[in-house]
Amino acid sequence: MPLPALPYPYPLPSTGLALIIIDMQRDFIEPGGFGDALGNDVSLLRSIIPNVKALQEAFRRYNLPIFQTVEGHRPDLSDCPPSKRDRGRGSLKIGDHGPMGRILVLGEPGNSIIPELAPLPGEVIIPKPGKGAFYATELEAHLQAQDITHLIITGVTTEVCVQTTMREANDRGYECLLVEDATESYFPEFKQSTLEMVRAQDGIIGWTGLTEALLSALAAQYGAPVMA
Repeated sequence: MPLPALPYPYPLPSTGLALIIIDMQRDFIEPGGFGDALGNDVSLLRSIIPNVKALQEAFRRYNLPIFQTVEGHRPDLSDCPPSKRDRGRGSLKIGDHGPMGRILVLGEPGNSIIPELAPLPGEVIIPKPGKGAFYATELEAHLQAQDITHLIITGVTTEVCVQTTMREANDRGYECLLVEDATESYFPEFKQSTLEMVRAQDGIIGWTGLTEALLSALAAQYGAPVMA
């Protein structure tokens, strides 16, 4: 069924739909993490937590697949290019010890998903060494195994990991909807520009829409009420 969206209604499918939650991890959202070390106001990202949570709960109720990603590296940093580690002049770099353990290292406290969005047993977490969720990960194998064709994309940050993932997905043939009020950036103007780029030229990358409209469409599509 069509879902109100831009640049025109999104074709919500009866099967093949999955929710992608990008990098809602402590390193980016809480003080003391990598985002904070780069000089960002991490409190800006917290505004989307209720909407991401509402979508997460809806997908659980309808038994639809949920995939969460975390950006992180092996403890020996063998999957972290020197160009990534060394770039910038922040107080902490990838692999350094910070208030929540080693920055952007898999298994460290700061690399975990925030408690509000903690995955349930059996829900898939995709560790990713890059910005996009497809590079050097098992995400596409999971999507293909479940015959996923349509992706609802949420998370942070809009112009970096979220946009990269959506562009990667578009190139692989997935129909993607970016949820405007369930994604956020440290820079509001970057978020707005990304939304406009995604839906430009009649949806060159995909669609953008709002949480409330998506929840209503899911309820209509799958036949049971959803509590936001």
